Amino acid sequence: MPPPIRALVIADAVAARRSIAEALSNEPGIEVVGTAANRKIGLNKLSILQPDVVTVAPEMEENGALETVRAIRESHPRLPVIIFSSHGTPSLGMMRALMANGASACIAATLGLSVREALVPKIKSLCLRAAERLARIDVVAICISTGGPNALPVVLAALPGNFPVPIVIVQHMPPVFTLKLAERLHAKCALSVSEATAGEMLRPSHVWLAPGDHHLVVAPSANGAHFELHQGPPENSCRPSADPLFRSVAEVFRAHALGVVMTGMGRDGLNGCEALRGAGGQILAQDEATSVVWGMPGSVVRAGLADAVLPLDALADEIQRRVQVGRHSRLHGLAHAS
Repeated sequence: MPPPIRALVIADAVAARRSIAEALSNEPGIEVVGTAANRKIGLNKLSILQPDVVTVAPEMEENGALETVRAIRESHPRLPVIIFSSHGTPSLGMMRALMANGASACIAATLGLSVREALVPKIKSLCLRAAERLARIDVVAICISTGGPNALPVVLAALPGNFPVPIVIVQHMPPVFTLKLAERLHAKCALSVSEATAGEMLRPSHVWLAPGDHHLVVAPSANGAHFELHQGPPENSCRPSADPLFRSVAEVFRAHALGVVMTGMGRDGLNGCEALRGAGGQILAQDEATSVVWGMPGSVVRAGLADAVLPLDALADEIQRRVQVGRHSRLHGLAHAS
């Protein structure tokens, strides 16, 4: 049985909030993970709960619905957001403004339709389309720079030792330092962590760091994928650079890849994220508030490439959630097998 659709209900009127939440809670296959009485509370719960769909009441005071939709689109560009009114149809002008700013649909419980009859089919339709766009994840690629040695343990230590896919990391560091970082992370995490070596096969439950002064890429093998190292020209003034890794991940794993762009200066990873997005992969970015420098993740967010923008302490949970979608027991998803 597939997991339930996780819904967040935002409405300032108590009666509307309660009626929508009750109707959705009684529907098989939908779980109301939270409700919120205003935009501020709703956006806070959005970052914590990471729902599959959000409903927003258009009657919210002080242009609240429009500002809520705008804010959601900044952090979650592809999350279904439904404007739902249980008190009649919003004005045409309001609906146009909401749709222009990123609402997925505007509907109302009118003409004798109950909340369930009006809202549930649209939720299931939008979430089905969203789920169809999300391929099974078979590799996680992370790029990080300034602030990385402190940020990486927060994410990696929160992942279980039986994490079902390999994790590959580019941390901007010189030789020797990358090896020392790998050893320190290995001591702190349930996952095995090491510096990558040429020819090594990717496998689940293991984390690799690109060695200093070498670009790290993945290449297809008969039984999966392996690492290759080279000392080509620096990219974005970096070697290792995230862009070669992300481009190779996009080429080999196609839509079955998750890229994560964390704290760091500059724009390394942007070109690679464009390749990942073109291949159908998914992308997470660390938010500005928890980044030491919001250069790398900020460039990805401003380019509209991030599926979600999250604080540091929420990244591990979201990585796990996405990796569990369509989970298979073994590593696959290479381009020749897609």
